[in-house]
Amino acid sequence: MNMLKKLLTAGSTLAFVLCFNFFLFRAVGDPKQDLARNPKLSKAAQDAIIEQRGLDQSQWIQFKHYVADTLSGDLGRSFVTNRPVVEELIDALPDTLLIVGVATVLASLIGPWIGLHAGWKRGRTQDTLLTQSSVVLYAIPVFWLGMLLIVAFAQAIPLLPTGHATEPGSTAKGMAHAVDIAKHAVLPITTLTLGLLAQYSVNMRSSVVTAMQEDHILTARAIGLPPRTIRRRHILRNALLPVVTVIGLNLGFVLGGAITVEALFSWPGIGTLTMQAIQGKDYPLLQGLFLLSSAMVILMNVATDLIYSRLDPRIRN
Repeated sequence: MNMLKKLLTAGSTLAFVLCFNFFLFRAVGDPKQDLARNPKLSKAAQDAIIEQRGLDQSQWIQFKHYVADTLSGDLGRSFVTNRPVVEELIDALPDTLLIVGVATVLASLIGPWIGLHAGWKRGRTQDTLLTQSSVVLYAIPVFWLGMLLIVAFAQAIPLLPTGHATEPGSTAKGMAHAVDIAKHAVLPITTLTLGLLAQYSVNMRSSVVTAMQEDHILTARAIGLPPRTIRRRHILRNALLPVVTVIGLNLGFVLGGAITVEALFSWPGIGTLTMQAIQGKDYPLLQGLFLLSSAMVILMNVATDLIYSRLDPRIRN
């Protein structure tokens, strides 16, 4: 029953986003006026596009068509490329999932590990070094961190490429193509990983410090249980609870929020597509991107609740 409530809440939230999505992009601009400002389109061509896309109808009729089309999987066509929005998203999504997915996995492993050891050594030199390093990373804007990496590993020590997913004009296939992509992905992944693991480390340390004050932890230490056993069996599970929430929600936000990283490294993903849609005032594409990002946040929220209940049976019951 509890899970059913969560699913109903997620569904109602997505329905609200669907409605809000339609009116938001009509409040910030008028597609008909934007078409009129395009010097490449004649008046006849503008009228044909307006009629074809139903922009001459009332907003209520446009809204009904928008909801019906969205529910059937049709997100419209891009104003700029005239391709279906779904195809634009499908083409861009794998590149973003590659860097975001790898960065999230690395940050989710390294960040909590750093936080666990910092919290366990609270007040000692190791804690100070790990915590201060995490705080510094946490405070650095992601785009500035990426620029530092470019200066260090692409200019000072020219080891890695600074832009695109592959070498321009490359015709490599198979393993050579995969190696080319991996080489270009190192800096974007490293930038995202460092930005995320700093947050996870700080959250994990705070959770560990709190967990170490619990009576059962003090009892376990008093009776002489090995430190490794205390950390793994008694502290880690409880301390991970708030960190799991942060990781789950971040995954949804990072998918749509990697704009600065993708722009900095010219990485052809969802972030770059969003910038192009904003610059071209491509309202259908912006609607599709906003809906995708919102759906990912909602989906990750539900997934986080499921994982949370696994880690803490009290919530499940």
